[in-house]
Amino acid sequence: MFTRRNFLIFSFISYLSNFFSLPSFAQNNQLQKINKIIPKTGEPLASIGMGTWLTFDIGHNTEDVKTRTKIVEQFFQNGGSLIDSSPMYGSAEKIIGICLKNINQNNKLFSATKVWTPVTKHGEQQIKNSFDLWGQDQFSLIQVHNLVNYKDHLEKLSNLKQQKKIKYIGVTTSHGNKHKLLIDIMNKEDIDFVQFTYNILDDEAEQKLLPLAKEKKIAVIVNRPFQGGSLFDYTKNKQIPKWVKEYGIRSWSEFFLKFTTSHPAVTCSIPATSRLDHMKENMQSLYGDLPDEKARMKMKQFFKSLV
Repeated sequence: MFTRRNFLIFSFISYLSNFFSLPSFAQNNQLQKINKIIPKTGEPLASIGMGTWLTFDIGHNTEDVKTRTKIVEQFFQNGGSLIDSSPMYGSAEKIIGICLKNINQNNKLFSATKVWTPVTKHGEQQIKNSFDLWGQDQFSLIQVHNLVNYKDHLEKLSNLKQQKKIKYIGVTTSHGNKHKLLIDIMNKEDIDFVQFTYNILDDEAEQKLLPLAKEKKIAVIVNRPFQGGSLFDYTKNKQIPKWVKEYGIRSWSEFFLKFTTSHPAVTCSIPATSRLDHMKENMQSLYGDLPDEKARMKMKQFFKSLV
């Protein structure tokens, strides 16, 4: 249990980190890291990952690349592993590759990208490009982005999985789109991961997608856990409720992230950021306790009273 004494100690460390260059949150943290289990293999995975939509599409700006390198470094130092991207995200994959090369140290990268094209042959080229851009010999996960041409792409990905070029395969959607088709794919296709939108307001996934994923033993990556940042519009000048501090929740970002990762079917939540301070804050959600079902319902009721 997250005691008041631990909370005060951790708050003091967090305060100092704003003024001193501490190595990382994880190195100064006494709380338990929250890993989830990939159902089909039993492999543990850090419950907080990193998205790159918009935030890593920065072209060739040297200063921006330096900032993104620091963000990726901070992500790893704080216990993160899953980085998610896509050919659709502009220069994001290239920037990730540069960041990984710049860091040049051992890390526990769980590399996740996507294939996104209606043309099967173009998809094969996209996959090859992703290997080159990331500088990887093997991908942890490649997903069919937004279900585009999913049958042909899944066949290709399955072949690459058999060749051990990919460890896991999956499909994605976002913004609550294509849930009916996604359910059909989850029932019929042999996939390891599924990715869709889920947050404290966009909770439609609780009805069918999350229970089905648990039933089929499919790992779940949650995108848009902050609803693209708009959830914070409802919390301006508002304090988090005192009772959530029992779970080590000290900020609204932790409130939102721990709501998603506390669902039993969720494997990893992937907030995206272009700011180092936000990365540090997001990664605090990787430690401590998770709300139980009763607390989750209370969190949802409290937040919806603000909307």
